[in-house]
Formats: sequence, structure tokens, C-alpha cells
Amino acid sequence: MRRHLVTTALLAAVLAAPADAGRTLLMPGVTYERRVEFTPHGPVAVHVINAPKPGGLWSVKPVLSNGVIVGRERVTAMQRNLSRGATVAGVNGDLFAWADGRPSGVLMQAGVLATPPSPDRSSAGFSSDGALRVERVRLFPTWRGNGQRRPMILNQVPGANGVALFTPAWGPTTPAVAGVAEAVLAPFPAATPNLDLIGSVAEVKQGGGGTSIPPGGAVLVARGTGSQRLLAEAPVGTPLVARLRLNPDWTGVVEAIGGGPVLVRAGKPVFRHFELFSTAQLARNPRTAVGQLADGRIVLVVVDGRQPGYSVGMTNFELGQALVRLGAVSASGLDAGGSSTMAFEGQLLNRPSDPGGEREVSEGLFVFYTGVYVAPATEPVLSPNGDGVAETQALSYKLVRPSSVTVNLIGPDKAARPLDSGAKGLGVYRLGWAGVSTAGTPEPEGTWRLAVTAVDDQGQSSTADRYFALNRTLGGLSVSPSVLLVRPNGPSVQASFTLTRPAKVAATISSASGALFAVVARTTLDAGAQTIGWNGKAGRTLAHSGRYTFRIAATNEFGRVELTAPFTVRRVTAAKGG
Repeated sequence: MRRHLVTTALLAAVLAAPADAGRTLLMPGVTYERRVEFTPHGPVAVHVINAPKPGGLWSVKPVLSNGVIVGRERVTAMQRNLSRGATVAGVNGDLFAWADGRPSGVLMQAGVLATPPSPDRSSAGFSSDGALRVERVRLFPTWRGNGQRRPMILNQVPGANGVALFTPAWGPTTPAVAGVAEAVLAPFPAATPNLDLIGSVAEVKQGGGGTSIPPGGAVLVARGTGSQRLLAEAPVGTPLVARLRLNPDWTGVVEAIGGGPVLVRAGKPVFRHFELFSTAQLARNPRTAVGQLADGRIVLVVVDGRQPGYSVGMTNFELGQALVRLGAVSASGLDAGGSSTMAFEGQLLNRPSDPGGEREVSEGLFVFYTGVYVAPATEPVLSPNGDGVAETQALSYKLVRPSSVTVNLIGPDKAARPLDSGAKGLGVYRLGWAGVSTAGTPEPEGTWRLAVTAVDDQGQSSTADRYFALNRTLGGLSVSPSVLLVRPNGPSVQASFTLTRPAKVAATISSASGALFAVVARTTLDAGAQTIGWNGKAGRTLAHSGRYTFRIAATNEFGRVELTAPFTVRRVTAAKGG
């Protein structure tokens, strides 16, 4: 037996309802909604996360799978790994090399460049003031020992005569490549663009690669004629200068991710982006995008696709149009197809199209929130009436920094009941409540709010709350018999329950799939023991054999509460005469 509740106050507080979807609060300031659009090509499921402009307790950052360039990981796994330090929602990131997971475009984290931008596709960068910039960016990296400035590449295997700089973002060791010369730089500054990065050559090696990349250092790897120059111009002890020049220089950009194409520019969808994508990539597909609204808020979008009857996907231009309808003034695409994923705190929000489900990808683009987070109540309706269902409410809140907290339950009488307070370390704190006061008397029925205020060790204040209801109206649902033998003039199954006060009652039957099969009754009943029967029919149609659910919903001034109970139908065929 299960209990459910929907109240007007609950909907007003937790959900905001646009014309075509419900908007659900994920965490303070961040909402999720799922829209369904009906197009000439078929239905399209669109998943949308709205978040504040980056700043303060909220940020938008790219995340590398496994924390390094090489390798792949599911978006949900990345989020679970991050959950201790923030509350996280977001989507998959850049296109990537399938073999090793290396992103195909730029990755910048906290102002440090990990991978270069693709000159043939747009890059999306967030500046320190929270503005989104979608532009084509080029990287011109160089190194210089005791000779002239020479070209190199960043965190990529060098060509036959090339030189590459490998930073700790690549992974623990340089790639295995035969016949290379390597200069270990220790110490060496973080790979910040547009600055002279000055280090010292601590060691020079020749061989097959696989050299450890020191923390706080880097390794120059050279092949062919590049090896000759490196050995001649960067002996041990030589000061070495590298420069990672971006064009445009992206002054102020601190977080960046590759992808493309540009989808929205100056509030208008972009029809011809002239970016390097294959015909298959430009076709109707699952899609992922990031955009910014005129007021600075961030929108993350995933469109499901390749699933006829559920969602057929979009073209890039259609996605640009959808983003404009959401209010975006600028936007960029991210990796699409089976990579398109949206999740919150390690739980999927969309339906990825790969047959195996969620795909391992190279990166995620996530909204991080570092204030107090309150999880939804485990019981949308608390009903401590002795029937064994929803007798105790389980509540919880999460801190990602040491904080001083105040936790209250606010009742329908607007009075606060203290639940917890004081200095707390980071972690999840769980609370239970049985709907009674500290004196053991029943608390008033109606809408309740768990309110948590926290001030962390950096002096940042945050608040979070969740709503649920206390409603003892409906209880004790049972169904008899547990197996109904259905025939034209057969018996009925009886649903028995109690009401503590008058209510409008709806009784319905659902199939095992959850589809509504029959409406049994819609009536107003008084308080007391009640029984409603069903004869196994929907009109003149007899139910087929299988599992069914008897649902009783009661609505009054305290809201709408439901109880369900399962039973089995066996359809009986009349025996033929001899």
C-alpha cells in the first residue's frame, strides 16, 4: 500500500507550472522541467535546467571524466564523485575521441588550460563575471629554451617532427611513443593562457615515453627534428619559457568547454554556422546545449532522440529555435547523439539513446551549488494514523562546508518548531518526525515546511526548504479478495478504508503498466469506515488476467491524499455444455 499527496500549497511552493510542463526545484535557484513538443517529424522530449547567473554560491564548470584528459566516465558517476563538495546538476560536455576519451575542443578550469580549442568549431567560455562567450578561438602555443621561440601543441601526441607540452591534466604519465626526447620541467606554473610560463629543465630523457608528469610541473615531448632541437636547446638546468596564446585572448574567461556549433547569437537562432561537422552529426539527433538568458541566468538543455514514438530529436537549427523560445540570447551546442545526458546528483533526468543506456563520455558541464541543500521529504504526505503507511517523515539536509545551522519545521499555523541547530561539519544530516509535538500531542494537519539556514566557514549564508503535508484523512486501505475471478456475472472486489473527516473520494483501477482501466466511483463520503466495490468491468469490457491496482483518492481542505493496494484478476471462461 502506498500513499501520495498533492496540495495547492505544495504545488505553489515547490513547483512553478509553465504552459506545457511542470518546473521542479532541484536545489536552491536551480529548476528542472521536461517539455514535450509535437512536430511533423514526431514527438520531441526536451529537458531543461535553469540556473542563476554564475557567482556566489553558484558556478558553472566543466568537469573531466576521472579527473584527467584520457579516459571516459558516465555523467552520473562524475556527479556522485563530486557530491561531497557541492550539489551538482548538469549535462555531458564536448565531443571526444572514442578510443581514449580525449576532448576534441577546449577545456579550461579555473583559468588553467587543459586542452586546446578546435579552430573549426565554437568554444563556450564563462568569464569571472558569469557571462557566456561563444566564439571560435585558436591557440598558438610556443616554447623557448636557449634558442628561438618554437611551436608546440598542448596535451596531444606530437606529430612526426613535433613537440608537445604535457601537463598534469593529461594524466600521471606521458603517452608511450617510440623514439622521443623528453624534458621534465619542475617546477613549472599552471598552464594559464597568454602569460610567459617559466620553468626549469630538471631532467632530459630519451626513449619510449611513459615519463611521470610531476605535480606542479610538466613534460615537453619531442619527436624527429623536434627531438634534436629539444636536446640542443633545453639541456638540464636551462630556464624554459612556454606561452599559450589565445586568439581572441578571452580576457577574463576562467571556465571553458568545446563543442559547437553556435546555436544562438544576439537572441536569434543561427541557421548557417559554417562549422566543421559531418552530415550525420547535422541530422536530426539527440542534442545537448548550454545558453544564457538576457538576465544572465544559465539554461542547460538536452533533447532526447532516436526513439520513435517517444522522441525523434532535433536539428541544430531547431535546437537554436527552442533555446530562443526559452529566452536564450547566446548558446552553443555540446556533444550530441548517444552522449546527450542530463542528471542531478548522480540520477538521470533524461533517456539517453544508446541501447545500453547512459554512455561514458569525456566531460560534463555542471552547475555547482555550495550552500545548504535540503532533499525532498521521503513522504509527500505524512499520515500517522496507525495504518502502517507513512507513519514517520524522514528529512535530511546536506552541508558541503562546515557551517552553523538553524533547522525548523514551520506548520500551517506559521509557528516554528526547532529540529536542529549549532555548528556542523560537512555531510548529510538526517532527521525524523512523527507529526507530534515535543509534548506528544498531534500537530495540526496541512502544509508543512522544513526550513534550513546555514552560514558557512567563509561567511556565506544560504537557505533551503522543502514542503510536505500532514494529513490523517485517509487510512487503512485493504482489498478483498486478493484474487478476483472475473466473469460476466461474477463477484466484486471490495476496497475498505476509513476517513477521519468528510472528503470527496475518487476510486479508480489501474493496470500493471499504470494505465487507467476503470473509474469506479466519484462521490462525497462522510467520516468513518467505507467500502467501494468493483465488478471487474470497464463499461461492458471485462478485465483481462493480470495485476491491477485499486486507488482511493480523498480530497478536502487539507489537500488530496491517495492510497493504493494491489490485487490480481483472473478472467474465467465459461465452460461449454456437452
